[in-house]
Amino acid sequence: MSRAIVVDAPGGHRLVRREPPEPGPGEVRVRVAAAGICMSDREIYDGHRDPGYVRYPVTPGHEWSGTVEAVGPGGDPALVGRRCVAEGFRSCGMCERCRCGETSLCTAGYAETGFTEPGAFADHVVVPVRLLHLLDDEADLRAASLLEPAAVIAAAVRAGRPRPGERIAVVGAGTLGLLAVQLLAASSPAELVVVDPRAARGKQALAHGADEALTPDEAASGTGRFDLVVETAGAPSTAAASCLLARRGGRVVLTGMFTPGATGIDPVHLSLSQLEVRSVFGASSAAWAEAVRAFGLGLLDPAPLITHEFPLERFAEAVALVGGGDPGTGKVLLRP
Repeated sequence: MSRAIVVDAPGGHRLVRREPPEPGPGEVRVRVAAAGICMSDREIYDGHRDPGYVRYPVTPGHEWSGTVEAVGPGGDPALVGRRCVAEGFRSCGMCERCRCGETSLCTAGYAETGFTEPGAFADHVVVPVRLLHLLDDEADLRAASLLEPAAVIAAAVRAGRPRPGERIAVVGAGTLGLLAVQLLAASSPAELVVVDPRAARGKQALAHGADEALTPDEAASGTGRFDLVVETAGAPSTAAASCLLARRGGRVVLTGMFTPGATGIDPVHLSLSQLEVRSVFGASSAAWAEAVRAFGLGLLDPAPLITHEFPLERFAEAVALVGGGDPGTGKVLLRP
């Protein structure tokens, strides 16, 4: 039998048991090793996610790793037993944006594992084989479950184009921020600063490669001195604050998921400072490939970010930790 968490509607869930799902042509069934819970999963559970980006009932879980257990008709049997992760966006591969390699901008309509398609808060998940990224046979699947947020950060780093010797700031020291520190440290910056109001998170950033950790008030005194600012927090004020940290002609990449009412970016400052501002939502196939490669080379080590692990039966307890405000809570995993 195969178990899965099903959220029928906001505020309620059930653990179902059924036959393992069968992969169709062009699909594989993966035995889930670990699945991370992020704030978007909490939003699904609480009913706060934009209705256009979720379809109830749903099995959440878009951050995961596992081992291929079965292939669909006509599939390559050599895939069975391979450790893997997979892209979440179900891009069409045919539209103009997909043809240009911008698969996260697919114009065929939104579809994503764990939001509109069954996700990995389950014993098994079925995904298109074209979305698989294979891992080394010795890969740590526990750590690899964080490769989805790592791919988002890889997309941000690609957009930010860090150069050796630059001054870089990362705003936010949550999962995305700490992964950003690891990847950006590999670009040989002259200075890598993390901005977060939580002292414990700042200290953790130092252990991941940051040169200095500042509170937002402390960072404000350095307004206009960073070549690149990567925003990861998604707090109401952090988009505007990140633009103030960048030097004239600097670059700002926004990766946080903002909610209505967030402080807007001052257009006067934007134009006079000649800033380049990019946003990232999800990750393209190329960004996924870069994250997987960095993980395989040891440039990216998500394992220290994990603080809690729960079985599927304790999903309610696990999801309550996410976004609960405890500074000691890092990445929370479900381990089927």
